[in-house]
Amino acid sequence: MLKLPIYLDNSATTPVDPRVVEAMLPWLAEKFGNPASSSHAFGTTARAAVETARDQVAQLINAEAREIVWTSGATESDNLALKGAAFACQTRGRHLITVQTEHKAVLDTLHELERQGFEATFLAPRSDGLLDLEQFKAALRPDTIVASVMLVNNEIGVIQDISALGAICRERGIIFHVDAAQATGKIEIDVKRQPVDLMSLTAHKTYGPKGIGALYVRDDPRLRLEPQMHGGGHERGLRSGTLATHQIVGMGESFRLAGAVMATEMPRLRVLRDKLWRGLAAFEEVQLNGDLQQRIAGNLNISLKLPNSDQMIASLDDIAVSSASACVTGASVSHVLQALGSDAQLAGNSIRITVGRFNTEEEIDFALAYLQRRIEECRNALSATKRARA
Repeated sequence: MLKLPIYLDNSATTPVDPRVVEAMLPWLAEKFGNPASSSHAFGTTARAAVETARDQVAQLINAEAREIVWTSGATESDNLALKGAAFACQTRGRHLITVQTEHKAVLDTLHELERQGFEATFLAPRSDGLLDLEQFKAALRPDTIVASVMLVNNEIGVIQDISALGAICRERGIIFHVDAAQATGKIEIDVKRQPVDLMSLTAHKTYGPKGIGALYVRDDPRLRLEPQMHGGGHERGLRSGTLATHQIVGMGESFRLAGAVMATEMPRLRVLRDKLWRGLAAFEEVQLNGDLQQRIAGNLNISLKLPNSDQMIASLDDIAVSSASACVTGASVSHVLQALGSDAQLAGNSIRITVGRFNTEEEIDFALAYLQRRIEECRNALSATKRARA
């Protein structure tokens, strides 16, 4: 018996894996020590757990443990990376560059930096959501100090070529930041091979707890960041604040599990996603948003070219999907789809479906039949309205 509604919004957040919950629980009860307390066993035990988790996070992206700085999530990591690098490098230049389809944590941070005297360029992607390398090169200036490009887009799931983009930045001495919140456990990340200076990470998109994230800071004495939080000098002075041991342990375990299951989990999710797409592509009114090949396995983003479909999308009670990023409060029209060239109506008639670890084939079969039925109803209602007006 299927339990409704079926959760298919794993880009908004993922359920915490039960194995992660189990790993966290002791650190909420008897192992409650402050990791900064080094004078007794309660503190040193907590500190050891924090360092184990730091190593687990580092391993998933092939970094060194010392390059991982704990934060409250990807939004804070984005702020620390972009503001920290901009202020640290402002004597060399004040130009920043990013993409119009970035997460609001990047876009809004750059807008704030503009208010503080920096200049930002927001590049338009191609219609498939991918960034043109030549356009990126042409936008760089002698005073460009930071570039930020998301690895996996949170709405359309496309994968940017951060190796090529990073190489362009490295040649010019530009700090390259990557928001990888949606990428961990979905595609291989290797910061030793990929020329990335700063990378934002979060736990809750990878079956870990909310409220915990990290920033990868490449081990290079020339790479400096101005801290954005002060008080205590935690995390090498980059991020002060008492560490939440239970959340950190949860993030470490979620990243460890992600690395262990990725090779089998992603092909399974791709099969389920492709089944959905084949069934929905049969409708001529359904438009795919973003490149299908250079895309993570579980993501499907479609728009309905039916003028009366907005109410139908808002009433999909039996499946949990979204029409825009959960991180944009009150948003109904996707800035990502508009950047790809969709008008406001088409962007507003979009559905983001993201398949996750705990979805079953039975659930996908139900969701597909449910969506097909609702689209048919929408199509028939439109035809009836046209006949009545004729």
